[in-house]
Amino acid sequence: MAGNFTSLFEHPPAELEIILPLPEQSFRWYEHDYPYPLARWNYHPEFEIHLIRHGTGKLVAGDYIGAFGPGHVAMIGPDLPHDWMGDLEAGEHIEGRDVVLQFDAASLLKLCPLMPELGDLQPLFEKARRGLEFSGATAVDAASLLEAIGPASGLQRLVLFLQLLNLLLRAPDSQTRCLASACYAPVLDVKSAERIRKAFEYLQAELAGDIRVSVIAQRLNMSEPGFSRFFKRVTGHGFIDMMRKLRIQRSCRLLAQTRMSVTDICFEVGYCNLSNFNRHFLHEMNVTPSVYRRGANLTTCI
Repeated sequence: MAGNFTSLFEHPPAELEIILPLPEQSFRWYEHDYPYPLARWNYHPEFEIHLIRHGTGKLVAGDYIGAFGPGHVAMIGPDLPHDWMGDLEAGEHIEGRDVVLQFDAASLLKLCPLMPELGDLQPLFEKARRGLEFSGATAVDAASLLEAIGPASGLQRLVLFLQLLNLLLRAPDSQTRCLASACYAPVLDVKSAERIRKAFEYLQAELAGDIRVSVIAQRLNMSEPGFSRFFKRVTGHGFIDMMRKLRIQRSCRLLAQTRMSVTDICFEVGYCNLSNFNRHFLHEMNVTPSVYRRGANLTTCI
């Protein structure tokens, strides 16, 4: 048993996961199969609520190791390394094993001056920094809410999210367990995190300009192929794909919050022609910029 326990921690420092909610959403919900490229020993500054639909294995969260099975629900705090390591036969693939919800608690608590009731969530967030595992009726109800959030949209989606947080906040002690020990100090991949931070600083600063992989690779003292492989491994997205996503996110905000024309927004976010902008926007958002704007209840002013 001691040998197995030790082997679980014989891995590199946890890698940073980059989380990008869609522009019109305040939190990220997704489902994935297993194995999955980003299902690995990682951490992120957001909170995560995680449901296992199928399969068994070991959850590693900080210095905690415990078994999981179908219906397992856990809440992982910011910067707490974690990994759901599945038991698989050779070549086995589990479809739709995981449901993942990730959100920025700091942004949520900034709304307390307008909605003081959100302050009630602070104790839950503090406990979840060490990771929380839920059982009994709490886990069953949380799983149902997590499943309902997936197809929901708009205000209904937000209401279900708040119901989920309220459910976890009020879970009885008998159905709640802290995971990592109070003295746990995570080992994080600081070098990778710093490289990613610099890459995102470059993306944000030059988003409307001529972004080149060669420039950021040189700044990080990496070859272009080496940087491209590193960025894809850490973020799950190619560097150019991430640039496109960030440009489209910025254009969504401009479409929803300003009366700039679609053409002006196209150039404002770094595109050289309207055709490419419309094609990329449709690829990311499944609607055209004009349709997106009408959905945001603003008048199109091309």
